[in-house]
Amino acid sequence: MEILMNIWSYFATNILQQPAFMIGLIVILGYILLGKPWYDVLAGAIKAIVGYLILTVGSSGLVSNFRPVLVGLKDRFNMDAMVIDPYFGQNAVTAGVEEVFGKGFGNAMILLLIAFIVNILLVRFSKYTKMRALFTTGHVQVQQAATAYWLIMFACPFLIKSDVKLIIVMAIVLGLYWAVGANLTIKPCQELSDGAGFCLAHQQMFGVALNTWLAEKLFGKKKNGKEVKKIDDIELPGFMSIFNENMVCTSILMLIFFGAILCILGRDYLTEQGFMAEGQSMVFYVIQTCLYFSVYLAILQLGVRTFVTELTASFQGIADKLLPGSVPGVDCAVAFGFGSANAVPLGFLAGFVGQILAIAALIALKSPVLVICGFVPVFFDNATIAIFANEKGGVKAALILPFISGLCQVFGSALIAGWVGMAAYGGYLGMWDWAVVWPVMTGVMKFLSYAGVAIVAIVLIAIPQIQYRLDKEGYFMMTEDYEAYKELKEKKAA
Repeated sequence: MEILMNIWSYFATNILQQPAFMIGLIVILGYILLGKPWYDVLAGAIKAIVGYLILTVGSSGLVSNFRPVLVGLKDRFNMDAMVIDPYFGQNAVTAGVEEVFGKGFGNAMILLLIAFIVNILLVRFSKYTKMRALFTTGHVQVQQAATAYWLIMFACPFLIKSDVKLIIVMAIVLGLYWAVGANLTIKPCQELSDGAGFCLAHQQMFGVALNTWLAEKLFGKKKNGKEVKKIDDIELPGFMSIFNENMVCTSILMLIFFGAILCILGRDYLTEQGFMAEGQSMVFYVIQTCLYFSVYLAILQLGVRTFVTELTASFQGIADKLLPGSVPGVDCAVAFGFGSANAVPLGFLAGFVGQILAIAALIALKSPVLVICGFVPVFFDNATIAIFANEKGGVKAALILPFISGLCQVFGSALIAGWVGMAAYGGYLGMWDWAVVWPVMTGVMKFLSYAGVAIVAIVLIAIPQIQYRLDKEGYFMMTEDYEAYKELKEKKAA
């Protein structure tokens, strides 16, 4: 057993938690199953790994450049508040789980292993489960396993005495969440990317599915049959035409909003914290910091283009031989390579406004839990939602739905983190699913005990069954032959 745990630990640390190498392994396995020669397998793996590393550089650059700006508001004004951010949430679990529950954090990694196996089995038997998505973003799995570990122990104290029962229940709930949530994003992703063959495996899977549906139902085609105006359909007149260019639009918007925050933080604070060098021009520091947003976004989009082709081509081998009809679940940033590029900054800013208003409401209401914006939720959630919302409901949906999402992130996180005790340790995961879906699931399990666990599992199992029954003919065709699926859809529309 110890040997097996050592092997798992090595695999989890060096491959599963390193998405670039996990993607590389999937590409290697897929091309081998397709019977490709060794040099094609090698070339495909290198392109996929390098592409994902490029995406990581862009994504990490965005986070590292702007997280200190938002967290700086907490330090600058001495606010006793928690930060909603996956990394702060993971740190909170690490710091507090033993003190609160008397359990070590190491069990969270065992939970991750068993939940991942549950996900694989659910996809393997997709004929019965109707679940087609394999969650491949290991770093996200680690963050979610940590938060789920805390939430389920809080909700199910009757399981804490038995490690075996606790881990089994946690793994079933988390494995179902991964499989069902990623499965919900298959249709939106296939329609956004014109059948590129991926779905999302991140922190806002239910959020993307719900907001895509709302965008279509509330903001979609008008009664006169006209298409809604998407962001790219709007031609701005005169000098405003510069905003039609994504890089210019992003740079100017970031300069206005983040420039204002940097000015609020002030030269003294920025210098003291090491963000600015002594004697450096404040004006040019602000300009450079804000323009880096466009730089990292361009890098991220290059990474998407580089690895998605290899991943989806090679995954066909896995889908044909091992997991029929399945698709890989990838980082939400992959969506930034499709749809409207300008939806990214607009969705981010709409969500940011929503978060700021929600935080102001918490302060005005003297909430016992105060929240500081984390860059990861406010950007990656709301920009992703905006891309899908714009595709189905146009510019109104791309602004209104991320704004509402920002409200949900703050109010939902303050509610759940204060209730379960994570707020006392300075952070909570804070992204859409974990501010909306998981509080509901936690409440059901907390108040209904074993029956609550059963209800959560049954509801999750039922979701893909309902999806299948709504479109029996096209459900599996959508992932197996997208061109045929489009023809079927056109026939139905006619």
